[in-house]
Amino acid sequence: MSEKIVQLNEEVIKGQLKELVRGSVEETLNELLEAEAQKLTQAARYERNEQRQGYRSGHYSRNLTTTSGDVT
Repeated sequence: MSEKIVQLNEEVIKGQLKELVRGSVEETLNELLEAEAQKLTQAARYERNEQRQGYRSGHYSRNLTTTSGDVT
């Protein structure tokens, strides 16, 4: 009876995990920034209503360097 041998490439796994973490951090930070903007203006993006307290004045991209890579 032959045994099944599994070989793992540690570098590939580390790279994939690093990208997964980087992507998760990027998505989470962008969602937090969006929620903060909604809270400050009391309106969603492009929403017009009576309760609106301010306006968004545009946006620009920034990079945050983490141990998992750059986050935009």
